[in-house]
Amino acid sequence: MTGRLQNKTVLITGGTQGIGFGFAEAMISEGARVCVTGLTVEEADRAVLKLGHRSLGYQMDLRQQSEIEDTVAKAWKELGTIDILINNAGVIELLPIVEITRKSFDTQFAINVAGTLFTMQAVAKFMISEHRKLDNPGKIINMASQAGRRGEGLAGVYCASKAAVISLTQSAALDLIKYNINVNAIAPGVVNTPMWDTVDAQFGKYEGLAIGQKKEQVAHQVPIGRFGDPKDMAGMAIFLASSESNYILAQTFGVDGGNWMA
Repeated sequence: MTGRLQNKTVLITGGTQGIGFGFAEAMISEGARVCVTGLTVEEADRAVLKLGHRSLGYQMDLRQQSEIEDTVAKAWKELGTIDILINNAGVIELLPIVEITRKSFDTQFAINVAGTLFTMQAVAKFMISEHRKLDNPGKIINMASQAGRRGEGLAGVYCASKAAVISLTQSAALDLIKYNINVNAIAPGVVNTPMWDTVDAQFGKYEGLAIGQKKEQVAHQVPIGRFGDPKDMAGMAIFLASSESNYILAQTFGVDGGNWMA
């Protein structure tokens, strides 16, 4: 059976675990070759061992411009091209407004916003050089969040960073479409990943909750009645990466169990 992404190539930042790893598995099952990046070589190697021969992995720190440029160039050379970029890597630190530090602010914006922008830029330059056609556009998918749609008391910086991702997606889409590059975004809700285990512990610290208690509370608040799973995100990513979405541009799609109604 031929997949919807047969012979396509995909670069996924933060693709060694959680949502990004789920994307990698799904896209390989649809016929793509995938490159995932992680913060360490060990993370990348473990992911490739699980994903199999249609994958490769690199270490990349999104805070380092030279690493972004070098890694994108290596992936491009190894894959032969990059048809699809998924800017998935991100970090979060919960802090009350009066406790936010410059370091926390700088780290979250460096990875969530600047990392997204400059990886998108590096890949777009290669896509532009290939003179993409209307019926075979480059695809860029940025990972926003429901947190980018509304403020959260303990997540002010994270929310602001994801709002910036939504805005960057719109601007990049309008600028890059003349090169036949489609840019859109996905805004997940609460998804059961290692990141949310960290968030749960941080909420526990500030709200006096036991480990796991916040996750249980939040799950009950989702209209669909449960936490999301990385597999719940994959369908939208495959759709946006495929030719089925060629006429869609500058949109941010909520995949959140009904938490945010657009």
